[in-house]
Amino acid sequence: MSPVDLSVRVGSVELKNPVLVASGTFGSGREGANFLEVGQVGGIITKSMTLVPWKGKPTPRMCETPSGMLNAIGIQNKGVDYFVSQDLPWLLNSKATVIASIAGNTVDEYVKVADKLRTGARELAAVELNISCPNLEDRNNMFAHSPDATAEVVSEVKRALPRVAVWPKLSPNVTSLTAIAGAALEAGADGLSLINTLFGMAIDVESRRPKLAGVVGGLSGPAIKPIAVRAIHEVHRAFPHVPIIGQGGVTSAEDALELMMAGASAVAVGTHNFVNPRASVDVAQGIASYMQSHDIDSVVDLVGMVKLEG
Repeated sequence: MSPVDLSVRVGSVELKNPVLVASGTFGSGREGANFLEVGQVGGIITKSMTLVPWKGKPTPRMCETPSGMLNAIGIQNKGVDYFVSQDLPWLLNSKATVIASIAGNTVDEYVKVADKLRTGARELAAVELNISCPNLEDRNNMFAHSPDATAEVVSEVKRALPRVAVWPKLSPNVTSLTAIAGAALEAGADGLSLINTLFGMAIDVESRRPKLAGVVGGLSGPAIKPIAVRAIHEVHRAFPHVPIIGQGGVTSAEDALELMMAGASAVAVGTHNFVNPRASVDVAQGIASYMQSHDIDSVVDLVGMVKLEG
């Protein structure tokens, strides 16, 4: 069989293959380097970084659920200065394609993180906006739950980093995901990451207490894949020319292909990295095998190819 072309363009961003690792599941790459060459991965979406170090939420922070897991980590991280001085040079020396995930509790915090990334902006492939943080300027909402708040943070970060692709990561915990997506795109988003975790909760029936210290956490893993497929399909149909990075429950090439056929230009492996740190490489190889056996020459031909009629 002739080799297939796994390279893909996500808007202005060129990836060697369409499989990335999702934020918060691979650190900043150093941990994963014990299991694979980080340059083999289509891209590394770093753990979200903030303006100053965050300690995160109290423990316990994680618990298993049927076909998934709940987490309430609270974005524990060493801050953007540490990333710029320590993590980014290591990643670049390892030939990794770097997507920096940034977070904050106010628009100003996002912008200040973006400002600190500007010196290394040429080396970044993109910036993913983790807008599922509580908005301290509107305590009733996370940024990703409001079209206006989403648009504001996207617009301001894009203003700070005009030459870097900006991909807001959208939450499925909303009434109309296409409305939020539309607001992000009108504000200048170059692509969209879909989806972030779903709200969930678990209770220990013996102690009668929540299993997470933070009570409510984010549900991830195979359990949310059908929701991710639906969300990607809806947004792709509404905005067919917009690059989408599909995330949510990817454990195999078949899972990744579902997200791509729904409309994702690339996918990210998240929770399954905790089970198999080489999952991203395995998924990419599985996609290549599928393409060979189905006479598909380019990854682009997979995007949005779901058949709805006939």
